[in-house]
Amino acid sequence: MVSESTEYSFRLKDSLIGAQMLFVAFGALVLVPLLTGLDPNVALFTAGAGTLVFQLITKRQVPIFLASSFAFIAPIIHGVATWGIPATMGGLVAAGLLYVLLGTMIKIQGTQILDKVLPTIVTGPVIMVIGLVLAPAAVFMALGKTGDGSAELFARNDALVVSMISLVATIGASMFGRGVIRLIPIICGIAAGYTAALAYGMVDFTRVIEAPWLAVPSFVAPEFNIEAIIFIVPVAIAPAIEHVGDVLAISSVTGKNYIDKPGVHRTMIGDGIATMFASLLGGPPNTTYSEVTGAVALTRSFNPGIMTWAAITAILLAFVGKLGALLQTIPTPVMGGIMILLFGAIVVVGVNSLVRAQQDLMEPRNLAIISVILVFGIGGMAFHAGEFSIKGIGLAGITGVVLNMILPKPARRKR
Repeated sequence: MVSESTEYSFRLKDSLIGAQMLFVAFGALVLVPLLTGLDPNVALFTAGAGTLVFQLITKRQVPIFLASSFAFIAPIIHGVATWGIPATMGGLVAAGLLYVLLGTMIKIQGTQILDKVLPTIVTGPVIMVIGLVLAPAAVFMALGKTGDGSAELFARNDALVVSMISLVATIGASMFGRGVIRLIPIICGIAAGYTAALAYGMVDFTRVIEAPWLAVPSFVAPEFNIEAIIFIVPVAIAPAIEHVGDVLAISSVTGKNYIDKPGVHRTMIGDGIATMFASLLGGPPNTTYSEVTGAVALTRSFNPGIMTWAAITAILLAFVGKLGALLQTIPTPVMGGIMILLFGAIVVVGVNSLVRAQQDLMEPRNLAIISVILVFGIGGMAFHAGEFSIKGIGLAGITGVVLNMILPKPARRKR
């Protein structure tokens, strides 16, 4: 028997609970645009609007909040530096379209199609590559440099102290925090690091003083560049697989089977269209937030209407100009300290998925697929044809899918 609390109800008294859900997601939500050079106010708007789009497609049945996806940090950073923000947004629109296509495939053939096309032996190494490619940027920023290490922004020793305070605070909150604190380790890390940065004179409030209280976010229209599209689209493979796990998690928390109703195909399509919508406005791609699922479990707030309030709160905050300006005053060492943990955690997620698959990684077929994905991705292997090129994470993901399809599976040994 499904509890009545899982049914959608939009009530004014739930507005504060909704704001609390946004608070839980806030640190990770704004971290992605701050790391990639996008506008945090746009990210707030597209997270809220994306969640509302997701609710519309899933018939307002699932208490999930969508916001900035960590999986796309590396390709966004590279894409912005190589092709600019509009072309990068075009690639992200295509990545959202891949979600929609996968959702359609699931509708036609069932969830087993994901295991056939995108098994763990492919997605695990791709996830690892995403974290490992980002590792140098985390270290550079922790040492007070720009993400590519080309310029020094703060004194090395001062930056190292601030970044380590940020890192230790984040780890401490995630390990020893209780209640809501344990759900917001990133916010705790930013707060501790920011306080230390203030003491070292690293923060400049000029931009905050000059910013208006109310302002329209700096929306950016996409441009479609085939190189950017082919580079970015394969990255969507990993979060698409994780999406199914997130839906299973919220189903476990609420005791309601969302895989069957409204159906994981609907949730996948909803995620994809939310990502496409965000990218059309210059925001980072959306994904389901497991920290918000944790907050749902902690507070037992199963009413999907609460996520509507969280979305509305995010949209309203997006128009507070001084908030975006304040977020942009966070010094790079503060972000670098948190990135060390986050990007390492991405690698661990990839390793853990391989461990849980319980496959023999030294079996020749598995060894070949994993080895090629890792070396292509981390080493920066590139293929060129005229002005067209594909390299890094995108090439690694496509190569992994192709190898999995063409390499013969080992025959089962007879006993």
